Parts: sequence; structure tokens; C-alpha cells
Amino acid sequence: MKTTSHVARAGLTALMVALSGALLLATCSYIPVFGKAIHAQKVLKGKVERDIALAEELMQKGRFSDAADVYWQALNRNTKSVPATVGLGMAQVKQFKLDAADEQFDKALALDSTNPVAHSGKALVTLNRLQSSSQSVISQRDSMLKQAESECNRALELDANSPEARNTLGLVYKEQGRLDDALAQFNEAAKIDPQYSDAYAGIGTVRMAQGRLPEAVENFKHAIALNSSNSTAHFGLGKAYKKQGFTDKAIKELNISLYQFPNSWPVRFALGEAYQDQGNIVAAVREYQESIRIKPENPEPYLRIADIREARGDIEHSVAELRSGLTLMPTNSDLRLRVGDSLLRLEKLDDAIKEYTAVMDQNPQSTAAAQGLTRAYYLKAQKEATSAFVGSNDFERAEATIAEAVRMNPDDLELRLAQAKMRALSGTPVDLSTIGTPTTDGERISYAEALLAQNKFPEAAAQMNTVIANAKGTKQTLAVGDLALMIRDLDSAESAYKKASTMPGGQERSKRGLALVAKARSTVRQDINLANDLSRKQQLASAVDKYHEAIFADPRKAEPRLGIAQTLQKIPHASPSELREAATQYRVYTTLSPNLPIKERDKFMKTAVSLESKAFKLEKRTQQAASTK
Repeated sequence: MKTTSHVARAGLTALMVALSGALLLATCSYIPVFGKAIHAQKVLKGKVERDIALAEELMQKGRFSDAADVYWQALNRNTKSVPATVGLGMAQVKQFKLDAADEQFDKALALDSTNPVAHSGKALVTLNRLQSSSQSVISQRDSMLKQAESECNRALELDANSPEARNTLGLVYKEQGRLDDALAQFNEAAKIDPQYSDAYAGIGTVRMAQGRLPEAVENFKHAIALNSSNSTAHFGLGKAYKKQGFTDKAIKELNISLYQFPNSWPVRFALGEAYQDQGNIVAAVREYQESIRIKPENPEPYLRIADIREARGDIEHSVAELRSGLTLMPTNSDLRLRVGDSLLRLEKLDDAIKEYTAVMDQNPQSTAAAQGLTRAYYLKAQKEATSAFVGSNDFERAEATIAEAVRMNPDDLELRLAQAKMRALSGTPVDLSTIGTPTTDGERISYAEALLAQNKFPEAAAQMNTVIANAKGTKQTLAVGDLALMIRDLDSAESAYKKASTMPGGQERSKRGLALVAKARSTVRQDINLANDLSRKQQLASAVDKYHEAIFADPRKAEPRLGIAQTLQKIPHASPSELREAATQYRVYTTLSPNLPIKERDKFMKTAVSLESKAFKLEKRTQQAASTK
């Protein structure tokens, strides 16, 4: 988007026309001293041309404010100079003085409606307005891009060889996601003027978006060689270097771009990413916060700061950061989804369920939200008696929401597995073999969770072990460990963290993860001991609560399953739901105790059948009593 000497070149003809027209007519009253008038006119013309040439040189150096002052000087000499008017508009665009720039382009078009650079300038103004935080601007994005495209096409009708118009149209196409069309326009601009730095920066941007990084680097370097003040080229080169893993080079280029354009939120964000990759967390947070200050409605910096807070174990602070973004973007599903995940880690299950449900209301096909919702309900089932919430309106609504998501996208295996989890929690028999075989690690995780919901722990462990074995790189392995810890699969979490500890850069993060696993196991042990004591003292309700806490913290642990089953069985006048839960816990205990003697296994299974029969009879008697009233 750099203004080059083409502004002066394109406006030279207009300047000559203006001088030979309006200015010459203005001198007609000086016929007696005609020679002096012509001399004065030549002097004025020469000064205006020198001013414009100087201003163009300042524009090339990125000194846009100084260039604007010189353009004003030229306009003071000749208020009808189209090149000076257009040049001033371009300088103001570069300073993001969009209303003032638009006014200058309108003045230029009033003087010369066929000026292609003025039309290109108006397109640039429209493009830059899209950077606004105004919701009205954001909502009109498509129509504004159409308007900018129309201005560019008008410019090209007037001058098909205008590199500015070609370049600006390329920028419009890029914003519309039409990369091939954008590349064609940038190439055409470079063909028309091989010295046009912005065209090569545009080519590099498209190449980078296409994943052709080596070519993008060469294009950006060429753009910088033509104009070292091209901040867009430095920014693009910095991003390309970052993608290639050259973090130090990336930071150098991004800082150059930032020096040339201090209020660029994309440059600030990219610098934050580079510093984060480098491990300079303080600098990363500073740049993310600056990016937010400049453009507060961009969700990415909030998510990155949340990453940093969570890596330090400060999840509450992470949630606060995300919620500050939600105040500006209440409908942003990425932020809301992340809040749900964080609340899940904080064990605020009801709040997490609300966030996931809100995401699915906005985007019914969100697989991530469906997984989070079912994960929260699975954990809630471990924390309290399943029947306490399965019959609630919220649970029924969640089931209906996920069923609708599956209906809209029936081929999504992860959504279908999420539905299977909900059915399992409500007690509906589910045959996972009819749903499909997972082929990706994401599907295997969902499959494992569906198995966990059915208390099929060995099968779930096999799926998670496959995912851990497939995990490539430290970051991915740690992510699996974090997820396993979130769903309280402590064995899988421990396995993933141990694997990550052997990888480059994973030692400290793994150490923290393993410490959390050890802490969870210690808490489980304390809860079990306390629950056992409470049960022996016949404080049965409190004992049941403590067993539930132990089961929630480690669903694979067999001991609290037996303890809660036996305690529920002791409760005088136990309700049908309590009897059924006792039966379920006996069955889970036998599943989690593969070395249990056959005689004991049979005893527990018979007890479970007996409890279910008792629950059924009690429920039937209650219904009959109610019907006779």
C-alpha cells in the first residue's frame, strides 16, 4: 500500500492541464505585462513541481507527516494542483487520517474526475476503515469491500496501466479471500512498474498465505531492496521467518516494521508470538496487550495471554483475561469456548456447562463445544449421583442440542461419540461399535471419553495410550497430558507428562504436570481415608459426599467405588436412585479390579442385581401408592 513516484507521474499530466487551463485563464487580465505573468507562472509551476518531488521522496522514506506538510505547501502555491491534492490524501491515509484523506480524494476528483490515483486512494481509505473497532463497520465489511473493488475498477477503466490501482485491487481481493485473483493483480502491478515495492510485498503476502514460504521470503526481500521503508514488506518477512523457525530474524524484521508503523496491531501481535516462541514471556504479554490496546476486538491476543497464564498455572487470571475480551465480543465463540475449558479445569462444572451451551446456541455444529459439554457432564456424574442431574431440564436441553448437531452433520464421528456419552450418562445402552472406528487422534480421545462414560476403563486406556504414542513434539504431548488431567484420567496424564519430559523444552512443564498428578492422587487418598472414617461412624451422607469427591478426582480408582456402594447400601430407607447407584458402583468396582477372585466378583454382581430389583420394587410401590390417593 506504499505510495510511489507514480503519484507524481500520474498527476503530472493533470498538473500540466491545470496550469494550461485554469491558471493560464487566470492570467488573462495581465495582458499589458504578459511576459512577466508567464515568467511568474513558470516560477510557480517549478516550485509546485519541486514541492511534489520532495514530498514523494519523503513518502518513499516513510516520513508521511513531513510529506503531508510539503504537499500542503504545494497546495498553498496552487490550490488546484491535482497531484498535490492526491499526494496529500495518500500521506494522510498512511497516517490513518482517513476522513481527511477521503476529503482530499473527493477534492481531486472534483478537479479531475478521471484521475485513477484518486479512485485508488478512495479504495485505500475504505480498506483502512475496516481496521476500525466500530461494530457498524465490522457488520458492513462485505459491502465496504465491494465499494473498494468498484473504486479500483473505475480507476482501471481510466488507466489500465495504473500500478496503484492494480495493487489496491489486489489488496481488496486478498481481504475477500480471493488469493489467486489478488496474486494476478499484484503481478500485473509489478509488470507495469518493476520498481513498485508494494506489488512485491503483495505477492509475498499471497505466497505466504499459500504456504510457499521460500518464495514469499524472496518477494519480501525484493520489496525491501526497492524501498527499505516498506513496513508491510518488513512485517511480511518477519512473519515468514517466524513460520520457518528463525525467531531472532523474525523479531528483527518485525521491530523494523514497528518503528515505521508504531500503531500496527498485527505487528504487535506477531512480535508477541515471536517473543513467546523465544521464551521471553514478559515481552510477549507486553506486545499482546499493546495489540489489544490498538484493536481491542481481536480475540487472538486474549487467547495467547490466556495460554501464558494457564502455562503458569494461573487459570483464574486466564479466565479474567478471556472475560475482558468477551465484554467487547460477547458472541465470539472462540473466547467463550476457551472460558468453558478453563472453568472445567477449575472444576466449576455448572459454569462451564453454561459456556459450552452458549457456544452451541451460536454454532450448533461446534464439535469442540459438544465435547466440552459432554466432558463437563461426565465429570459431574463422577462428582455426584448421576440421577441428581440427568433428569434436569439442562441435561435434556444439552441432549437435544447435541442431537441437533448430529442431525446437521451426521458424518462427524466426534459429534456422534459426544451423543453416545450423553446417552450413556442417562443410562441408555450404547453400542459404540455401531458408531464407527476412530481414525484420528481427536476421534480416539472422543472414543475414550465415550468408553469412560460407560465405565469401560481398560478400553478407554487403550485408546488414550494410542493417542499418547502418536503425539509428536513437546507441545502436542503436553496438550494430551493436560486434557487427560482435565478429565481426571490420571494414569494417562502421568504417561503423557513422562513422555514430554524426555522431549526438548518439556522438562519444566512436565514437572509441573506430574506434580499436579501427584497432588490429585494425594487428595484422593485423603478423601478415601476420611470417607472410610465417616462411614464407620455412621455419618453416611457425609461419607457418600467424600467418596464422590474421591471418584471425581480419580475415576479409575477402585477403592472409593466399593466404599460408596457399601455406604449407600447402609442408608436406612434408601431411595431407588441411591440403590441403583450402589448397584452401578459395585459393577464399576469389579471392572476396575481385574485381579479380584471369581467368588468375590460373583458376590458383588449378585448384590448389584439384588439392589436393582429392590429399587424397581420400591419405585413400583411408590407409584401404586401415589395412584391410589
